[in-house]
Amino acid sequence: MSTNQSQQYQTQQIMTASPAMLVFLLFDKAINSLKEAIRAIEAGEIEARWKANGRAMEIVEHLRMTLNMDAGGETAKNLDSIYGAILLELPKVDLKNNPEPARQVISILEPLRESWRVLAEKGEETTRQAAEAAAQLSQAAKVKQASSPPPTAPRPAPPQGAMQQGPGAPASIKISA
Repeated sequence: MSTNQSQQYQTQQIMTASPAMLVFLLFDKAINSLKEAIRAIEAGEIEARWKANGRAMEIVEHLRMTLNMDAGGETAKNLDSIYGAILLELPKVDLKNNPEPARQVISILEPLRESWRVLAEKGEETTRQAAEAAAQLSQAAKVKQASSPPPTAPRPAPPQGAMQQGPGAPASIKISA
């Protein structure tokens, strides 16, 4: 698969993903970015470490800023605290060129990512089941409609003194017999 095709696939995956799947993908990208930062530290690639760690911090900041504190209740408050602590740890990766804070953050993010994966899969399963049920109901309605005679409206009676000649004949024409 070419790079362009891969990018198109990723774009399509993101554009059609459920909100839960998008959160899962963000966690996945943050974790992969931190693993990339660790590899860069081990290889002595300072710029690569800085970019990868910066990308992870941006993702965590985005996750934090998009929390719905009103609807999320206690869960949103807990996530806000976790994200805040992560954002205090990640600068240490760059300041000390130390992979340990990245490893600690990965250990925090991985269970969250897994939870969002499960949630996204359940949501997709529920959506799939609803679509199947709707298709079955639609099919049943079509079968019922096909087996029933089409509804007919009662015909109005011809005017007094007029005889009906056939379809389309004006009712006001009198025919003498």
